[in-house]
Amino acid sequence: MSAPVQRPALIVADHWRDYELLECGDGMKRERWGEFTLVRPDPQVIWPRSGQKPGAAWASWDGFYHRSEQGGGRWEFRRPLPDHWKISYGALTFKIHPTSFKHTGLFPEQAVNWDWFGAKIKAARAAGREVSVLNLFGYTGAATVAAAAAGATVCHVDAAEGMVKWCRENAALSGLADAPVRYIADDCLKFVRREIKRGRKYDAIIMDPPTYGRGSTGEMWKLEDHLWELLTECRALLTDAPLFFLINAYTARLSPTVVANLLAELLAGRGGRITAGEVGLPIQADGKVLPCGIYGRWEA
Repeated sequence: MSAPVQRPALIVADHWRDYELLECGDGMKRERWGEFTLVRPDPQVIWPRSGQKPGAAWASWDGFYHRSEQGGGRWEFRRPLPDHWKISYGALTFKIHPTSFKHTGLFPEQAVNWDWFGAKIKAARAAGREVSVLNLFGYTGAATVAAAAAGATVCHVDAAEGMVKWCRENAALSGLADAPVRYIADDCLKFVRREIKRGRKYDAIIMDPPTYGRGSTGEMWKLEDHLWELLTECRALLTDAPLFFLINAYTARLSPTVVANLLAELLAGRGGRITAGEVGLPIQADGKVLPCGIYGRWEA
């Protein structure tokens, strides 16, 4: 019997203090990251800026990312900014660095998922259970740090060595330099298959698969072609009594319902509960919510 699936729901990351989504409009968003304000493009922002004429200048920013018609873009800074700085979410601290491809190294909307699985890990630990978590496509490791802070043993996997190094830095900033975390730079599908051969098991799996990507030795990843294959391999890594399975996605190619259906098919017979929907950030200027991606959760 498949787990019951709740209708897609929007969950909003509204507990931040060091981060604010100040305003959105005309394809751009203005955000406060600690003491610095950045303006960046966002493909979801197709509405006009409230109370502003089209093309009106954006006020009060430290960094502005200009898109290029040829792809990519460049940062313009009004004052010298440090190469990187720190922001915190509760006991977690993260390194922020404006990259050449507009990102900062952190997706603040994911705080709703850190809170969710952090509570599940803490409850399991309080009941005397050890919890092992596999984080695939782990990027700079915010989820890894959140899981480790909650008391889990974590394996962090990303194909980019630079992202794995960044995860180590975030762990150290959060006081978790000596936490039981394995840092792996590898192609996720190949790594999972090797873990199966080794006989390793995990109580929980987190993944944030890209639409397209390349593995550490050039392997091509395409979401529609490879996601189900990866999911079925991951199923073999779950313990007999898994705690949760979390899928995040930042592509319009997947809907929350599709992710829920994947989890229902993958974990048929295990019972539990499936929820799916969008994650978003509150816009301070007008009370709207900016949708920032989708999630699917299975929990025991």
